[in-house]
Amino acid sequence: MADKQAEFLKIYDDTIHRDGAKNLRDYLLKSDFFRAPASTRYHCACEGGLCDHSINVYKRLLENVRREYGDNWQNAVSQESIAVCGLLHDLCKIDFYKLDYRNVKENGEWVKRPYYVREEVLPYGHGEKSVYIASSFMRLTREEAMAINWHMGGF
Repeated sequence: MADKQAEFLKIYDDTIHRDGAKNLRDYLLKSDFFRAPASTRYHCACEGGLCDHSINVYKRLLENVRREYGDNWQNAVSQESIAVCGLLHDLCKIDFYKLDYRNVKENGEWVKRPYYVREEVLPYGHGEKSVYIASSFMRLTREEAMAINWHMGGF
């Protein structure tokens, strides 16, 4: 988990330089962002999964942009925008999950097993909430805000 946090922060520090980036970074460090899961039972449903998932999305987005635009990809999309969209698309999941326990039968015995449940503190929608959180620290371009807001698709 510490390795993923260090990787996330390196990408963040190397690419995101706009006003407010440091304050958002401090917020992430104080929050559960680096410990939280990305989901309750699907992708990266484990401690630190949100950070891991965000890095994966950033890398996939960068790969797709490079493939789409070729050698001159940075003329089309800045690396900062790719980092903003990829790394910050799921800020809505900060303080969103809590650890709970349930009984599970294993080998004929009941045992308590941990799992994550949703605990919505700020019910503001998925993509909209991520845009809201990021925008409260730094200015997003219109394209970044739309990409983050609609990262789950148009539904």
